[in-house]
Amino acid sequence: MAHSPGRPCPGVLDWLKSSNSIAGSFIGLVLGGLLGPVNWRLVFLVSVPFGLFGTVWAYLKLRDTGIRTPARPDWWGNLTFAAGLIAVLVGITYGIQPYAGHTMGWTNPAVLAALAGGAALLVLFCFVETRVAEPMFRLGLFRIRAFTAGNLASLLASLGRGGLMFVLIIWLQGIWLPRHGYGFTQTPLWAGIYMLPLTLGFLVAGPASGWASDRFGARTFATGGMLLAAGTFVALQALPVDFGYPGFAVILLLNGIGMSLFAAPNRAAIMNSLPPDQRGVGAGISTTFQNSAMVLSIGIFFSLMITGLAGSLPDALTGGLTAQGVPAADAAKIAGLPPVGVLFASLLGYTPVRTLLGPQVLGHLPAGHAAYLTGREFFPRLISQPFAQGLAVAFDFAIAACLIAAVASLLRGGRYVHDDRARRHAEAPEPRPVATAVAEDPAPAPAPPGTGSP
Repeated sequence: MAHSPGRPCPGVLDWLKSSNSIAGSFIGLVLGGLLGPVNWRLVFLVSVPFGLFGTVWAYLKLRDTGIRTPARPDWWGNLTFAAGLIAVLVGITYGIQPYAGHTMGWTNPAVLAALAGGAALLVLFCFVETRVAEPMFRLGLFRIRAFTAGNLASLLASLGRGGLMFVLIIWLQGIWLPRHGYGFTQTPLWAGIYMLPLTLGFLVAGPASGWASDRFGARTFATGGMLLAAGTFVALQALPVDFGYPGFAVILLLNGIGMSLFAAPNRAAIMNSLPPDQRGVGAGISTTFQNSAMVLSIGIFFSLMITGLAGSLPDALTGGLTAQGVPAADAAKIAGLPPVGVLFASLLGYTPVRTLLGPQVLGHLPAGHAAYLTGREFFPRLISQPFAQGLAVAFDFAIAACLIAAVASLLRGGRYVHDDRARRHAEAPEPRPVATAVAEDPAPAPAPPGTGSP
């Protein structure tokens, strides 16, 4: 995707695409927060008109200007890849749920079978792709160092960024906003609003990073962006659970800037490293890496947070409930509930104390204690310290992912743009010699009869 005069630079184009995606996701958070209190079904239905408009607009306006290479569908590749990826994702989804007295289900035979079977199918997929004539994934592209390093960095960055969204939503909706006087019906909207600095940082740094990477190469900007993102995760880890918002907003702004410094240069470098007739396949591989990592990150972050919660949550629940007069047996019963239930209650901005204790227990407590237990502040305060331990474990993973992504980005090499002219010159047939008429002295004509030499 080398730049030509009169056309937009690829780094800037990649920033436009990435920023639109990020901005749309945060607009969706705010819009969902507005519609959720009206009717939760509207959160899903609002996507329908946008999807229809995008489909019609794309059909009418988009034009395919790439190099087309006719190919047959890779049915076996599609089948093994889809089945393997689905099996792995299903295994991760059920792995965070309780099983047989354990806080999570990683010892569940069905989970282990799904993960092992999915991994085996993905290995089979790689074997299939080396045998078919027209593979879905051209594994030979990974011989290009810039392509491999860029996709590895993108995978790790997506692992760090994807889980961050859910952690911040849980943090804001389940703990911080209720502790600052927001009702549970208001928390979805205000969580989206308070996360807007992240989007702002992405939009501010994107144009400069895209423009600069087109001129100076992607390595410096992509590596620096990942190091900055890792630093912001360290800063988030150092914040108290009940933080002051200005510092939190600055950290989110810097995180958005770091991710933006990485995203557009890295994407442009990946595409620039490929031959023109392989950029469609390369874009598909890169997008698959990103989307798969975003889904995987949710399972990873939830698992790590549950691991952090499990150590201190039971004691915190028992101590907090008995301090308000709840009988020890009832408090112990609630403390024995799986931590994943507490985590999802926080995600939904819901206090489960009223349901868990029931009227038979609450009715025997002093009215002031019962009102405090079922109010908006008790449950968020109760789980704040265990939640902080879960956050620390999750942010440790995000820091490690960003640092490894920075190393992968650094190892991509200097600025590299695939030059297809050499390959076309090598494949072109040698020019045939052009026949040239050469004037020769004509043979002497025979003497006419009757003539002789003088």
